[in-house]
Amino acid sequence: MAVIHYYSRRGCHLCEVMLEELLPLIRDKADIKYRDIDTQPDWTEKYDVRVPVIEYEGEVISEYPLDYGAIRAVLDRIAKVGQ
Repeated sequence: MAVIHYYSRRGCHLCEVMLEELLPLIRDKADIKYRDIDTQPDWTEKYDVRVPVIEYEGEVISEYPLDYGAIRAVLDRIAKVGQ
């Protein structure tokens, strides 16, 4: 199954909100891998004040607020690969 990376940090309210919006969209279509940016210096440097960030295959798909169109486009790409 395809993997979507979700960059966030503990205690981030916007991260929690966006995750609640994202999970129903990707359920049974993609797996999600959580990445706490404060556990890796390169992630902290790259995403510090930008979290939450959603990435697929190395490409940033959405930052807050959730870009529903971009997520749907990724899910469509994933579905086509799975056919």
